[in-house]
Amino acid sequence: MADHAKTAAGVLAGVGGESNVQSLVHCATRLRFVLKDEGKADAAAIRAVPGVITTAQAGGQYQVVIGNDVPDVYAAIQSQTKVGGDAGAEEGPKGNLFNRFIKMISAIFTPILWALAGTGLLKAFLAAAVTFGWMDATTTTYTILNALSDALINFLPLALAITAARYFKASEFTSFAIAGALVYPSITALTGAPDVTFFGIPVTMVSYVSSVIPVIIIVWLQSYAERFLLKVLPGAVRRFVTPMLVVLVAVPLVFVVIGPLSALLGGGLASGIGWVFQTVPWLGGAIMGGLWQVFVIFGLHWGLVPLFQLEYQTTGMILLIGPVFAAVLAQAAAVAGVLVRSRNKNLRSLAAPATLSGFLAGITEPAIYGINLPLKRPFAFGVVGGALGGALIAMGGVFSKAFVVPSGLALPALLGNGNMVMLAIGLAVAVVVPFLLTVLIGFKDPVDETAPAAPAAATDTVVLNPVDGSVVALSEVPDAAFADGSLGKGVAVRPTSGAVYAPFDATVVAAFPTGHAVGLRGVDGVELLIHVGLDTVKLGGEHFSLKVSSGQQVKAGDLLVEFDGDAIERAGYDLITPVIVTNGDLYPDVADVASGPLSHGETLFRAVSVDSLSATR
Repeated sequence: MADHAKTAAGVLAGVGGESNVQSLVHCATRLRFVLKDEGKADAAAIRAVPGVITTAQAGGQYQVVIGNDVPDVYAAIQSQTKVGGDAGAEEGPKGNLFNRFIKMISAIFTPILWALAGTGLLKAFLAAAVTFGWMDATTTTYTILNALSDALINFLPLALAITAARYFKASEFTSFAIAGALVYPSITALTGAPDVTFFGIPVTMVSYVSSVIPVIIIVWLQSYAERFLLKVLPGAVRRFVTPMLVVLVAVPLVFVVIGPLSALLGGGLASGIGWVFQTVPWLGGAIMGGLWQVFVIFGLHWGLVPLFQLEYQTTGMILLIGPVFAAVLAQAAAVAGVLVRSRNKNLRSLAAPATLSGFLAGITEPAIYGINLPLKRPFAFGVVGGALGGALIAMGGVFSKAFVVPSGLALPALLGNGNMVMLAIGLAVAVVVPFLLTVLIGFKDPVDETAPAAPAAATDTVVLNPVDGSVVALSEVPDAAFADGSLGKGVAVRPTSGAVYAPFDATVVAAFPTGHAVGLRGVDGVELLIHVGLDTVKLGGEHFSLKVSSGQQVKAGDLLVEFDGDAIERAGYDLITPVIVTNGDLYPDVADVASGPLSHGETLFRAVSVDSLSATR
């Protein structure tokens, strides 16, 4: 059973501790940190934490991919610290405008995403029931089911008012009052009506049902207005006069200016999307189907979520979302191919749940980060299948009438909407192509990492020095995550040459592409991390040359990494190299630690097993 508390502690230590966290939210599969100093985060250390799939930096956030257990790890972090919730847009490093936009959209939509997807899925099933004659749309049963599945999307401005207020640090209930006015029944009834005026000012009444842009813009302006009014108004009246003035100005501002402009923008975007999908539908479908998972990797998909909603608000349907089904199912099919082709027991044990998660729930991060991306070819095959399937689905004019998370369970959202033959062919291509390519062409199947598993009675392991240099106590490493031993016991070496050698016979369990770190598992079961320099992951592989790959068997003294120490230090990085035992449950201590100058191949320390400790007590 997963130890969420241990995962939470390891992640917190890896991002630089609680003091380095400005804010934290989570989405379907990721912890999304905003860090005060991203340079203090150690990606290698975080990825070595049990329960972590990988890390990513995108959209102004430091993202730690956990998978389906992310809510539990998030809750564990909250129980251990005061970290949690978004600190808002006004604090911390700003980043470029695009990153700030992605961060804003992510923070505003994340809290309501699953409720939106869940009710959207219910709406999709209800629509399918009517399409296939299983339910009569004139019955009161249908009316009740339709109301409970349609309410959130209908009153979306109210939900966005709350989340936007939290992000912009505005009064939530004042924001709610503003949004409530936008969807008030008598106001909704004026949509499209001629000769609407406000104190003689002509008003173009547009629909605010399911709208996104107006409420986000007005809550952003509200946050500034409130801060100003709370400063200038007398203390005796500011608490009730401020919301009165804000609502009095904000709502007419939306009706007169923001609403019509956003409707014009939304209509233009929807028309543009419609033009692409009508004129060259295969191109739009291929882009969405082929690149969606790439967008997810970099967190850029959040920028498209408002477009889905704008398209729905303007046209009542979402053309963009159809090809995304192909993208999701294609990656699930690729990992299913890995499950069939691979002979690596550990890889297959990961592939089985990742396949189910991708096909049924549309959660592809475990498949992408845990298997397809590291193996390279399956991910590429998934992109090809997604592009082909997405092109065919778009050519069939397939659309959804509800916002759903694309997955096998959500397919009813597409049924009856467009050419169903093209949908079936597109989905079949998206699944069959990457599956067959993965099975037939294959990939470099890593050596079974379960082979050298620790024996029932673990024995002490002698760790040889992996790099020429001077031995330094781990407590003297200028990085708290290493110095306090939270990542494992061991020592550090200050290198005098530019090569890292295997300290014992082992399997390479983590060969980081940047070359700055290597993880090994010895034949006795000891797991070791060799981390060349501090924060050197930010060099992106520059000045490093990795000589091994994950799954490779190595002998003591084999070359693992070459690096240019002088260039790394000129770039401003500390070259001190921690060498730590990461499976402290089996090897909780080190002994016979060397000191002073030491050549590679000489004894650095002895990893003391838990059985050895028990025998001495």
